[in-house]
Amino acid sequence: MLTACLTILLSQGTLYRMVGEREGSAAQLRRGVLEFCVLALLRDGERYGFELVQRLSEIEGLVTTEGTLYPLLGRLRREGVVETTWRESPSGPPRRYYQLTVAGKAVLSAFTDEWTRFRNGVDALLGTGVSS
Repeated sequence: MLTACLTILLSQGTLYRMVGEREGSAAQLRRGVLEFCVLALLRDGERYGFELVQRLSEIEGLVTTEGTLYPLLGRLRREGVVETTWRESPSGPPRRYYQLTVAGKAVLSAFTDEWTRFRNGVDALLGTGVSS
C-alpha cells in the first residue's frame, strides 16, 4: 500500500516538485527510517551485519546494501545505541554481532511512539487508515 501511495505522490503534486527530479521520495523515506528498522530487528536479540542486510532485503521497500548498512551500524555503535561482540563463525571468519543498548531501546521506543502518531496522521489525511 505504501508503495502504491508513493508512486501516486511521485507522479504528481507537491511531493513530485519537491523531490521528483533530485531523488525519489521512496529513497528518502527509506533513508529516514532505515536506522529505526535496524533497531527494530535488534529488539529481540543480537544479529550480525550480513543477517541484517538479508532481513531488510526481504521487506518490500527496504532493500539495502552492505555499503549502506555497515556505515550506519558504525555510527549507531559510536552513538552508544548498539554494542558489538565478535564471535567465531562456523563457516568463515569471525562475525561482529550487534545488540541494542539501554539507550538504543529508549531510542526505538521513542521512535515507535512518534512513528505511530505520524503514520496515523498521514493515513487519516490520505484516507488509507484502518477504520476502527
